[in-house]
Amino acid sequence: MNKKLSEMTLEELWILFPIILKEHNPEYKKWYNDEKKLLLSLLENKYIKRLSHIGSTAVEGLIAKPTIDILIETLHDIDINNFIIPLLKNDWTIMSNNNSKDFRLSLNKGYTPEGFAKKVYHLHIRPYGDNDELYFRDYLIKYPNIAKEYEKLKLSLMLKYKNNRNAYTESKTDFIKKYTSIAKNEFKNRYI
Repeated sequence: MNKKLSEMTLEELWILFPIILKEHNPEYKKWYNDEKKLLLSLLENKYIKRLSHIGSTAVEGLIAKPTIDILIETLHDIDINNFIIPLLKNDWTIMSNNNSKDFRLSLNKGYTPEGFAKKVYHLHIRPYGDNDELYFRDYLIKYPNIAKEYEKLKLSLMLKYKNNRNAYTESKTDFIKKYTSIAKNEFKNRYI
């Protein structure tokens, strides 16, 4: 009998869900738009300030994990349960929730006991303005040479950390922070 995902150790989950990088799929934009429509139908729009496609799948031509990352920026004074309850009822699973006043909630969809589903999503829900990913995304789009550097880094890290998602993510942090800082300076106040 297969274990439920909730019963697996982190190491078992990393083996079941390894780091996989694929060529850009033109369908990513459609997957995002379809899920955006669904999210807007599930959630109370009056609390949503902005909904955005982030991550490498949002950058045309960039090798990426075939996971659509979505950022929802909300009003600061919301009851996060207005989001959690309908999402949990619609196949989303909480990955992390810091339960603080300035919450950062992460959920996923498309992880099964057999491995990845055809479509996989990560949803990041944060207060409005907590959106560094938008700057990083836009910088990679504007500067394809930096996107290629990022791609090379990701490919080398995939080989080293195929079954260690935390190490893979952490090893990209310095690169991402460096270019996010440059982007925020160049694109001053674009997302405020």
